Amino acid sequence: MEFKGAMGGLYRVTEWISRIAFSNILWALCSVPFLFAGIMKMIMLGSETGGPNEQITLNWILGVLAPFTVFPATSALFTVVRKWVMGNTDVSTFRTFFQGYKENYLKSMLGGVIYTLLFVIMYVDVTVYMTQMANFKIVGILMLVLMIILFVSMFNFFSIVVHYQMTFKEVVTNSILLTIARPIRVFSTLIGAAVLLYIGLRYPVLYAICIPTLIAMLAFFNFFATYNKLQLQVEKKKLAEEQAALEAAENEGMPSDDEDEDEDERAGIDLKKS
Repeated sequence: MEFKGAMGGLYRVTEWISRIAFSNILWALCSVPFLFAGIMKMIMLGSETGGPNEQITLNWILGVLAPFTVFPATSALFTVVRKWVMGNTDVSTFRTFFQGYKENYLKSMLGGVIYTLLFVIMYVDVTVYMTQMANFKIVGILMLVLMIILFVSMFNFFSIVVHYQMTFKEVVTNSILLTIARPIRVFSTLIGAAVLLYIGLRYPVLYAICIPTLIAMLAFFNFFATYNKLQLQVEKKKLAEEQAALEAAENEGMPSDDEDEDEDERAGIDLKKS
């Protein structure tokens, strides 16, 4: 039964709310171990109950759990929002989510291992250079910038994993190259994500309902816009090359003015000889 008017609009709004909330719940369930450790860390920081050893232990737990839980779950979430952004809104959220989870688990897990290791190394470098080596603060600032670029490239990493059939090496390489080549789109995603995270801090219940899914939708929307623009540029370049090749082929088939004159002279000589 299809509603029209105000009832139809209200029905579509509630339908989208349920879709976003359900996909968000699936993501949270698949990320439970990581989220639990993260919540424990925030509670300790807020209440100042945990000592340095406990904080270090939780950091290790988060680093170990992230590649095996939150990265595959995020790839599955991007699989769902990819369908929505591309206009296929009637797919089963549950089936699409776990299909993406299964198909992209290995790539997302390996990507999680690499990203986590790089984040740990850069975080240690930034901390050391900025706090303990005053003469090398410029190196710390450079590492911080690289750390931000690496974080932003994760948006492209998840989008490429679910959108292309590439090897793991190609996925990582293209996610970084696309971040550097198209920084405006990606950093607009970062700004939008920061706004959503800030709203979530004001209203924490939104994290459980919609924040991760909305960030994924924003990230893939910007990626898909970049993808369409690149595809259009490739098609225009291909069309121009085909047009140039066609013109070259036509020019080769037509005799030049000098050739016409030579043929006329030869024809005149032949006539005289005859």
